Amino acid sequence: MPGLAVAPDMTASLAALASSLPVQAGLLASQPGQLLVALVAVAIIIVVGKFVLKLAWRLVTIGIVVVAAFFLLSTAGLI
Repeated sequence: MPGLAVAPDMTASLAALASSLPVQAGLLASQPGQLLVALVAVAIIIVVGKFVLKLAWRLVTIGIVVVAAFFLLSTAGLI
């Protein structure tokens, strides 16, 4: 992309700007604001954890079925 100029420290300045926005807005200046931020963070962790655990249960269930089938076939002398 010709003509596009990016400063070498652009990501650092964007990260600093993004992290300073809630402080500038005064959200973290009060205890209810801090509580709100903490509750939103916990909610995000729970939602992400829910999907990860759902995937983990599926993998464990598939593993149980595969290992049980292998065990039964080897016990019967077919493998």
